[in-house]
Amino acid sequence: MHIPDGYISPTTVIATYAVALPLWIYGFKKLKEKLNEETLPLIGALSAMSFIIMMFNIPVPGGTSGHAVGAALIAILFGPWVGFISVSLVLLIQAVVFGDGGISAYALNALSMALTGSFSAYFVFKIFKNKKFAPFLAGWMGIVSSSFVVAVALGIQPLFWTHNGQPLYFPFDLKTTMVALVGSHILFFGMVEGIFTQLIYNYLKGKNRELSYEK
Repeated sequence: MHIPDGYISPTTVIATYAVALPLWIYGFKKLKEKLNEETLPLIGALSAMSFIIMMFNIPVPGGTSGHAVGAALIAILFGPWVGFISVSLVLLIQAVVFGDGGISAYALNALSMALTGSFSAYFVFKIFKNKKFAPFLAGWMGIVSSSFVVAVALGIQPLFWTHNGQPLYFPFDLKTTMVALVGSHILFFGMVEGIFTQLIYNYLKGKNRELSYEK
């Protein structure tokens, strides 16, 4: 789901950075409230795990790729703002150091995978927190909702940015991106993310009954 440079219009770049910047500022404040000697090692370890699993990109039809993210697990343990900032930092390192995702598209990548993924997973987990399958469902919903945001953002590019009838930026329409991205994440990547979230959550829960650090 990492969107590279050149896929989105300048207007989309400006709009997404304008939305993301104040959210990053507020998110960093919320992260600082959570950091202490107990939480810092686990947040760091889960962020590193997110970095690793996002490096395994699998191409899907429609001009993009899919992968697990790991935002849901951080969000349900520490809250959605911590998940948002942690995954945003992972995405920044991937974009700057490894070229995985563009700098111009960084804000959009963060808003889709980090923000949408964290908050949707967090609220789903809260709704079903008394169910054993809550972590799985949170992971599944987190990544599917992220894929939906990416699909919409990419799918609207040809509608507004054309030259002589040819797209200037991402060339596939909304129907194509919805089927390719959202469909693949509902059927495959969402399952992977859900299973990953469930397994790691259960493991950590076995180590610490009072697992959630969210207040």
